[in-house]
Amino acid sequence: MAQFGREIMNNFGLKDVLKRFGPYFKDYIPHFIFAIIGMGLASGGTAVSAYLVEPVLNKIFVEKNEKLLYILPCAIIAIYVIKNIGTFMQAYFTAYIGQDTIRRFREKMVANLLNLDMDFFNEFRTGELISRTTNDIDRIRSIVSSMIPELTREFITIIGLLCVVVYQSPKLAFFALVVMPVAIYPISRLAKRMKKISKQSQEKTSDITSALSEIFTNIEIIKANNAQEYEHSRFVDENNKFFRLNLKSVKIEQLVSPLMETIGSIGVAAVIIIGGKDVIDGHINMGAFFSFLTALFMLYTPLKRIVNIYNKMQDAIAASERTFFLMDKVSQIKDGQKELNEEINLIKFNDVRLSYGDKEVLKGINLEANKSEFIALVGSSGGGKSSLMNLLMRFYDVNGGEILINGTNLKDIKIHSLRQNIGLVTQRVYIFNDTVAKNVAYGREFNEDAVINALKLANAYEFVSKLDNGINTILNEFGTNLSGGQRQRIAIARALYQNPQILIFDEATSALDNESEKEITKAINNLRSKKIIFVIAHRLSTVENADKIAVLSDGKIIDSGSDEELSKRNEIYAKLKGKALV
Repeated sequence: MAQFGREIMNNFGLKDVLKRFGPYFKDYIPHFIFAIIGMGLASGGTAVSAYLVEPVLNKIFVEKNEKLLYILPCAIIAIYVIKNIGTFMQAYFTAYIGQDTIRRFREKMVANLLNLDMDFFNEFRTGELISRTTNDIDRIRSIVSSMIPELTREFITIIGLLCVVVYQSPKLAFFALVVMPVAIYPISRLAKRMKKISKQSQEKTSDITSALSEIFTNIEIIKANNAQEYEHSRFVDENNKFFRLNLKSVKIEQLVSPLMETIGSIGVAAVIIIGGKDVIDGHINMGAFFSFLTALFMLYTPLKRIVNIYNKMQDAIAASERTFFLMDKVSQIKDGQKELNEEINLIKFNDVRLSYGDKEVLKGINLEANKSEFIALVGSSGGGKSSLMNLLMRFYDVNGGEILINGTNLKDIKIHSLRQNIGLVTQRVYIFNDTVAKNVAYGREFNEDAVINALKLANAYEFVSKLDNGINTILNEFGTNLSGGQRQRIAIARALYQNPQILIFDEATSALDNESEKEITKAINNLRSKKIIFVIAHRLSTVENADKIAVLSDGKIIDSGSDEELSKRNEIYAKLKGKALV
C-alpha cells in the first residue's frame, strides 16, 4: 500500500502538549477548582484511612477500648464516603474539561484542514486524515481528561502516604524507599520504546482506515473485477502488521507492573526484617508498625499507577505530534483583500504557467474571455484544460504569469468572493446524503423557488418531480439511487443555483444521453448572453456553437477559433472531431 504524508514532525514532550492546550484551560477555572477539591478529598481520604490502622489495632485490639469500637468504624465509613465523593468530583470535572477541550480542538482542526489548499489533499490520503481527526485526537483527550488528573491525584496521594510512613518511622521509610531510584532507568527506556511503537501503531491505524475507505468507496469496481480476495488479502496484511505492533505495545505495558512490584518487594522485605526486629525489641509498637506497613503497601499502588500512566502517556504524546503537525499547516494560497462585487466583463490569462512538482503542465497560456462569451477548451487528455480552470478557481496558484478579472489580479480578490461568482461542474460528480433540494443549494441559503428554477435549467426537474418526495427526496451517499446522468444534472443544477457570473463545465455532459445533452447545450446557449461560460469537452457536439474554441496540447494553446475555422485548418481539432463523430 502506498505511503503518503510521512512528514518530518517535531519531537513533542508532555510539556509541549500541555502548552498547546494552555489557551483552552483558562476557560475551565471553576471546573479545575472543583476537580482539585475532589483530588484533595480522594487523596486525603486514602492517607487518613492508612493512618487509622494504628488506632484500630492499638486502641481496639490491644487496649480493648470499647467506646472507640463504635466510633472508629463510623469514622472509616465517613472517610470512605468523603474519599469517593472526591473521586467522583475529580473524575467528572476532569472528564468534562477533557471532552470539551477536545471537542473545540477537533472543530478548530477541521476548520484549518478545510482551508488548506488542494496540494495538501493530494498529498494525504482520506483515511489518514480521518484517522488523525478521530483516533489521534481521542488519544490526546486521554492526557487532558484522565492521565494528567490521575497523575495529580496519585501524586497527592503519595505525598499524604509518605507523611504517614515518615511520621510512623523515618528509619523504616528510608529502607522502604531507597530502592525506588533503581527503577528509573529501565522505566525510562521502556517509555521511549513505547512512544516509538505508538507512533508506528497510529500510522498503521491510518493505513487501515485508508484501506477501508478505498474498499467502500470503490466497491462497485472491486466487485466488477472480482477483486474481493485481492482487497481482502491487502487488508489482512495491514491488519496483521497492526496486530503485531499492538502486541509489542502490550508486552512493554505489561512489563512495567512486574518490574515495579519486584523492586518494591525488596523494600518490603527490608522493612519486615528491620521493622520486625524493632517490634521485638520494643522500639516501635505493633499498631504503628502495621500502620506503616499499610501505608507502604498503599504507597506502592499509586507509584505503580504513575509509572503505568507515564508509559501510556507516550501513546498520546506520539498522537499529539501527528495532530499538531496538521494544526500547524497553513495554506500556501494567500487570500486577497478585494471583494468581487462588480459585473465581470473580462477575464485574461497572461502567459500563465503551472507546475505540479517538477512537471510543468501549463506553458505560457494566453486567453481572453469577455462577458456573453462561450469559450470551449478542447484537446487530448493531459493537455492542461482542467488545470487552467483550477487556476481560475484558485485551487492552485500560477507559477508564472497572471490571471486578471476586470484588470484585477486574481490573487488580490478574496477567495470566498471569487468562488461565489463561479459555478463549477467537474468530471467527478459529488452527491451528498441529503435531500435533492439541499444538494442543489449546498453551502448556500436555501430558497425553494431558486432550487426548482436551477433544476429546470439543468433539465432535471422532470425526473426529480417524479421521485417519491420530489425535491425533498433523500439521496443516498454518492447518489447511488440515481442514474449517472441524473447525478450529473443535479450537479449542474447546483452550479446554476446561485446564478453565478462565470460557469465552468468540465465534461459536464459526459454521462448524459443525446437528448439530455441537447437540453443542457440549449440551457448553456440560453445563459451565454448574461455570463462567461467555459466548457471543457471531448464530445465536440457540445461546443460546436462556442464563440471561441481553444485547442490545448502539452500545456499550450496551439490554436483557437470557431468550429468551422478549426475544422479546416487544425489537424488535432479535426482528429478530435472525427473521434467524436465515430
